[in-house]
Amino acid sequence: MESRHIVITGVSQGLGRAMTKQFINRGHVVSGCARNSTAIDELNGLANSTSQFSVVDVSDPGNVQEWATQVLASNGPPSLLINNAAIINRNAALWDVPAKEFCSLTDININGTFHVIQAFVPAMIREQTGVIVNLSSGWGRSTSPDVAPYCATKWAIEGLTRALASELPHGMAAVPLNPGIIHTEMLDSCFGSSASSFPGPDQWAETAVPFLLQLDASDNGTPHTAP
Repeated sequence: MESRHIVITGVSQGLGRAMTKQFINRGHVVSGCARNSTAIDELNGLANSTSQFSVVDVSDPGNVQEWATQVLASNGPPSLLINNAAIINRNAALWDVPAKEFCSLTDININGTFHVIQAFVPAMIREQTGVIVNLSSGWGRSTSPDVAPYCATKWAIEGLTRALASELPHGMAAVPLNPGIIHTEMLDSCFGSSASSFPGPDQWAETAVPFLLQLDASDNGTPHTAP
């Protein structure tokens, strides 16, 4: 497959890091970001010469725009933009969730996705090509107790993505993607010891990355679940 430029947020751990490694191993150029400077330094040490990783807080629109300007100047618009960065609340009934924690979820999971779309998608639209994948969740299509703030943000991602799909020009696509249940630190916080019974991020990425690379304009607006 011809080398493609892929932008991913939240590359420091979990699914983001696993996808990044898979894309690079397949010869693609990755521009990624995360808040963890140590993880970013490690990725820059492992990456091919054209992939680049930056410390970015997606909840900060100025920070995102500065990053996007650098990425677009270096590698041009992405053919695949993956909004992966997200956090989850500590298990608690909604009325016991601190307001600051609730706001942090909306700032990163929803506003962060919005900031990244605003920063990158206009350049993609000028090319009239590219796929935007916004990671949702099984809890973006269902609910569960003690994770109401997370559910709210992922339901929002489903609606935002489908609305975006109706606005894009022909030849582009926006897809909400439920990655499935994967053993990550986030799952540990919800499931405890039972989280280890699910496949890890690296195993997940082996099938998810080829699936992501096959998405095209025909998938626009279609909610998908990773294989």
